[in-house]
Amino acid sequence: MIKNLVRSIIACSFLFVSANAYAWDVSGYKGPTMDLSKYQPEMRLGFLGDESAQDIIKNNACLKEYAEVAYGVPAKIYTFKDYAGTMESMLGGSLDYAWFGSSGYAGIYLEDPTATVPILTRMQPTGDMGYYSVMVTRSDSGINSLDDLKGKSFGWADPNSTSGYLIPSIELKAAGMDPDSYFGSTQFSGGHENNVLAVLNGDIDAGVTWVSGVGEWSEGYSSGNLRKMVDKGLLNMDDIKQIWSSALIPNGPIVMPTNMPVRAHQVMVGMKQWIHENDPQCSENVANGVVKAWVPVDHSFYETIVAARKAKIEAKKAE
Repeated sequence: MIKNLVRSIIACSFLFVSANAYAWDVSGYKGPTMDLSKYQPEMRLGFLGDESAQDIIKNNACLKEYAEVAYGVPAKIYTFKDYAGTMESMLGGSLDYAWFGSSGYAGIYLEDPTATVPILTRMQPTGDMGYYSVMVTRSDSGINSLDDLKGKSFGWADPNSTSGYLIPSIELKAAGMDPDSYFGSTQFSGGHENNVLAVLNGDIDAGVTWVSGVGEWSEGYSSGNLRKMVDKGLLNMDDIKQIWSSALIPNGPIVMPTNMPVRAHQVMVGMKQWIHENDPQCSENVANGVVKAWVPVDHSFYETIVAARKAKIEAKKAE
């Protein structure tokens, strides 16, 4: 805990300054507000380490600026090298906001059911309330199906990722392809972006990542990691092909500490919805693509993922 707190403090001292370099005009904000200073001196925004810290700061600079207006206190951005760092900091009371995948939230809930509360998730442009794990390989790899991957090298994104590990590992095993024996080797690449880059660089034969599953393939779908990489110029979709997709996965929640005032939760819901309606560029930056709406959500939406993660943990213990 102390080690994680020190890491957070070091990250904050750098990232808070860097975030100010991406100033955003929020003078027209007319969404809900509150005086959070009556309860705490700042708003701490945490983000998963799916891409570089600089990209995270740039994409979420507008959210930081709006949070300062909405809550009346300074806001700071924290990034972490992996999902576990964000989860540990939320559990330890060092964060006030984070957007987790379903499995990340499930991990927090199983550790401490009283720590956080889900307040929002995103709705896809089609109205779907979920997204997909997809498996990609290089277009010139000669790999066209799961059958072609037997004995090949394979990459996961992060052990706490829903689409980058939990769901594909479960679905592949259920289909008779136990990842531990089906692939010649597996690795955790340190996030979704790194996993796709490992495919492009030929370090692994295939890997999984997350996508909305709707929209144009050439654009990396409407949202998700592939869309982010295309927008940043890191990926040409002609260079990869998709050979597998999961079933629909519940969209991950934005969570806040349970012990924060209920009004703070309500302001976040209203603020995100106001941004979506009035500042579409900021909304798209923060959402990693196009969404139809930000929708209030509670724990019941994630019970199946919590059960799946719990079952996987228990199976591991039984080995």
